[in-house]
Amino acid sequence: MKKVKNRWLIAASAVGIHLSIGSVYAWSVFTTPLVEQLGWNLKETQFSFSLAIFCLGISAAFLGHFLEKKGPKISGLLTAIFFGIGMAGSGLAVHLGSIYLLYLCYGLLGGIGLGLGYITPVATLIKWFPDKPGLATGMAVMGFGFAALISSPLIVYLIGAVGIANTFYLMGAIYFLVILISSLYLAPPPEGWMQEQKAPGKKEKIIRPLPLGLDANKAVKTRSFWLLWLMFFINISCGIAIISAASPMAQEFAGLSVVAAATMVGIMGLFNGLSRIGWASLSDLIGRPNIFSIFFLVQIPVFLLLPVVKDPLLFQVLLFIIISCYGGGFATMPSFLGDIFGTRHLGIILGYMLTAWAAAGMAGPLFAAWTRTISESYDITLYFFAGLLFIAMIFSFLIRRDIQKLQTLKAVPNPEPSLDKAEV
Repeated sequence: MKKVKNRWLIAASAVGIHLSIGSVYAWSVFTTPLVEQLGWNLKETQFSFSLAIFCLGISAAFLGHFLEKKGPKISGLLTAIFFGIGMAGSGLAVHLGSIYLLYLCYGLLGGIGLGLGYITPVATLIKWFPDKPGLATGMAVMGFGFAALISSPLIVYLIGAVGIANTFYLMGAIYFLVILISSLYLAPPPEGWMQEQKAPGKKEKIIRPLPLGLDANKAVKTRSFWLLWLMFFINISCGIAIISAASPMAQEFAGLSVVAAATMVGIMGLFNGLSRIGWASLSDLIGRPNIFSIFFLVQIPVFLLLPVVKDPLLFQVLLFIIISCYGGGFATMPSFLGDIFGTRHLGIILGYMLTAWAAAGMAGPLFAAWTRTISESYDITLYFFAGLLFIAMIFSFLIRRDIQKLQTLKAVPNPEPSLDKAEV
């Protein structure tokens, strides 16, 4: 018999890939050196990050089919190539002083690597952990959230030691090797493995996928998908806007010094990482719909309080709560999709869902910057986001109707017996 791979080593490989591509969250440590050395303004430099996030979502949507067709190993190898070349090419852009080459390499090529590298481990892990889908996705995206904590100090050290261009070259080589080695172990579980792993006598709460279940093109035409898309978009827009403006906001509202605000940003990375596995594991116990409702119920008063809080410690706690919900949304969404649509085409459906990240990566930070410019305050931004979160909370209750309809299918003969079943 063919030896079955260790699913915990699959998880370790997934974390390795996400620790590498998650370094995109450390982009801010490049901005000041780039502005000072090359004379680019902050808006031009920051656009590289926004473009990378945008390309992440778009490429994930288009390359989900490639993942399902070619498998996670080939997709992982392609991730190593695109992301590695994107980082190394960014070094060449700095060497030549070309902002447009930076957009091409870091934004476009690196963004494609981000998109494919994000969906590949997540879609693979859910299939290996049918008993704990939330924990599986939490393990993978936890690496994405933690990446900035690891890469930021290393990048800062290298910039001071060898310069910006050489830092891009070195980090590109490191990421290429880590992703390459991690990808070599990735593989889907063997046919029938999921059924064999079910513990005998264990009571499982099972629902059937929608009748049009695992067909990704039909899945995106359902109300469930678009309710999830809007909830995901709003949660990301609010969180990423806070990430993009956390330091100046803390200085403006709570009077933090530049150094204290920088320390706070680092701690935010810790919450971004830990919250992913925490919320995802909790979602296995209380359900994904409840988790998303909690996200919005908690964040609404937090956003309303931020403009009036002057105590530095309380202000930082409120920011950490937002970042926790932001990271938790990424960790629980893949398993939420698996609950509703099954896992067979999850890579494709997740790719479509990540277009919400692409849109939010552009909309959130740009809206925050625009309102700050016209009003000379972040108050309007925060109150507006509180309103959006209230709308998202309503969506989180509406989608429960779809879940209830799915649960009633348990008593009906399966119209498509070949479809997978999924836990809620």
